[in-house]
Amino acid sequence: MSASNITLVTGTDLYADTDLSSLSWLGQQWAAWYIYIGNPVIATGLMSFLLHEIVYFGRSIPWIIIDSMPYFRRWKLQPTKVPTAQEQWECTKAVLFSHFTIELPAIWLFHPTAEKLGMSTYHVPFPSWKVMAPQIFFFFCFEDLFHYLSHQALHTGVLYKYIHKIHHKYSAPFGLAAEYAHPAEVFILGAGTILGPLIYCYFMRDLHILTVYIWIVLRLFQAIDSHSGYDFPWSLHHIVPFWSGAEHHDFHHMAFTNNFSTSFRWWDRIFGTDKKYREYRARCKAARAQAKTPEQWVAFEKQINEEAERDGLAAEAEVERSAGKGFKSD
Repeated sequence: MSASNITLVTGTDLYADTDLSSLSWLGQQWAAWYIYIGNPVIATGLMSFLLHEIVYFGRSIPWIIIDSMPYFRRWKLQPTKVPTAQEQWECTKAVLFSHFTIELPAIWLFHPTAEKLGMSTYHVPFPSWKVMAPQIFFFFCFEDLFHYLSHQALHTGVLYKYIHKIHHKYSAPFGLAAEYAHPAEVFILGAGTILGPLIYCYFMRDLHILTVYIWIVLRLFQAIDSHSGYDFPWSLHHIVPFWSGAEHHDFHHMAFTNNFSTSFRWWDRIFGTDKKYREYRARCKAARAQAKTPEQWVAFEKQINEEAERDGLAAEAEVERSAGKGFKSD
């Protein structure tokens, strides 16, 4: 459907003063969508929710396929723990429930709120990459700090026992489990994703929702990939050392403590909340060097992982016992 051949919806006149034929292909399709729906709030809300669902499940499907193929076990961080079809299905149902009860209303309300703060939605043409790139980097940094602080809070007694414990159901996470969480946690940690754009909007007044969409897509990829349970030679943290990735976050699920950040490693390093993780990696490196056969390395790895998980279960039990007493795990 070409935007230049569309009759504007009566009463909207969104693009009355815009030469649609001068826009890029994407810009024309963008305008066509808003003209077709006729109501900018509905058009934005619907597009936002569809984007989230398509990207979330679209990115999760490759990990489901990988989990079903033994060939990829060599790169699985906890190779003895492969999610079953039943676990995948139960996780999917829970995620869909939170998507429709928590995320759908939040997505729908976000954009009218942001527009009042100065965000562009239906507007064309789009901002350049030179404008969008630093904005997206700010969103990454803001969310990472917000998540680090909130995630640590969720590991305290009451918040963990009644909220965050649900997300820790899987000691070996998989892609679909990225948003498997208590509705309150979905709201709390999701706030870090949307507050960055809202705060930027309030102060700068030059944010386009396309930039937010790119940020959301990248954030979903980051969240799903960090829960994938796989560390490939080409994984991003091998290229960008301060990137977290699955290798960093998988330890958090296995050992319960340490590694509270999402995208970057620097807050955990600065505040020392990666000490056990670094000790674990050092043990794995030493064991790999000592192993004389692949089978021996597998045995070493299994033993080290079991010890880390056993320590994690003990730490988790201590946090639950401390519920209501203000105790905070390390």
